Amino acid sequence: MAQIDAFFKMVHDMGASDLHLSSGNQPIIRLHGDLERVKYKVLEHDELKKLLYEITPEIKIKEFEETGDIDFAYEIPGLARYRVNFFNQSRGVAAVFREIPSEILTVEQLSLPPLLKNLALLPKGLVLVTGPTGSGKSTTLAAIMDYANKNRKQHILTIEDPIEFVHTPQKALINQRELGRDTRSFSAALRGALREDPDIILVGEMRDLATIQLALEAAETGHLVFSTLHTISAAKTVDRIIEVFPGDLQGQIRAGLSESLRAVVSQTLFKRIDRKGRVAALEILVGVPAVRNLIRENKTFQINSVMETGRKFGMQTLDDEILKLLNQRVIDPNEAYEKAVDKAKFKQFLTRPPQDFTEGA
Repeated sequence: MAQIDAFFKMVHDMGASDLHLSSGNQPIIRLHGDLERVKYKVLEHDELKKLLYEITPEIKIKEFEETGDIDFAYEIPGLARYRVNFFNQSRGVAAVFREIPSEILTVEQLSLPPLLKNLALLPKGLVLVTGPTGSGKSTTLAAIMDYANKNRKQHILTIEDPIEFVHTPQKALINQRELGRDTRSFSAALRGALREDPDIILVGEMRDLATIQLALEAAETGHLVFSTLHTISAAKTVDRIIEVFPGDLQGQIRAGLSESLRAVVSQTLFKRIDRKGRVAALEILVGVPAVRNLIRENKTFQINSVMETGRKFGMQTLDDEILKLLNQRVIDPNEAYEKAVDKAKFKQFLTRPPQDFTEGA
């Protein structure tokens, strides 16, 4: 047992999501969204480096010494897996560990809309799960993949950095590839994927133009492709994809995206006030003909209007879902205001003046 494992057991037992170890600081955990210091001595650079290297593969140590940044996964059997990032900072080495539960929660257990199960059964197209860092995108995607794994006799291929949730093949054949270990990049793995007879492809993150282009091509050629983006709304997700490309290619990409996009699920996490924990508010855009036309005609600013009138297709806006949680007294009015799109709609619920003076409220 590695010495650092005691910290992970503490994180797990307390129900924390992240562990921060930083030279010149005490250990810090993220509990229900807030950072809290652990009653422990300050960790100095050499001591922390020794703790970290005890669990780090040799090839990753070499990469870290050369670049100052690495990502990998670490597992404690019977406890949990951890997504790991090491980086250098002014006082020395630092690391962040995100706990990944060993059990993959279902759509029902996560209280997600039933529509997400339908997305797992689509024959082809592009489905994106978006949101800020730490908003639960990986957990939502894992639930969708789990449903596909249990219900489709097909080949699921994932490309991740690193592998987070580990899926055991059930009805489906599922192969999980990790950057750095099994392939050198998302784009290289995607090029290979088209020769590996997949039905469903999960791309951990659409980081660059090459990856986005290949993911779109895979969706257009009959595959069901899932991926993530760090965007905060459905409309902004569409704009972000198109804007990655040079101006002379944007019309072509807009046309391709209009044909392949099946759904955008954009989620934001809130701290619960009714009990311990956090809850997600989801915005859902479904690629119905009206949405495809808006994308093709470069009228993405009208997407919100389509979502507001598209509930029969399973669409919902972020603000409506925030309002629902607010009326159910599940979330704090001030956090609702901070994370809402149309802040004027939520100003009446505030219990104190807004903190962000730049919003002009």
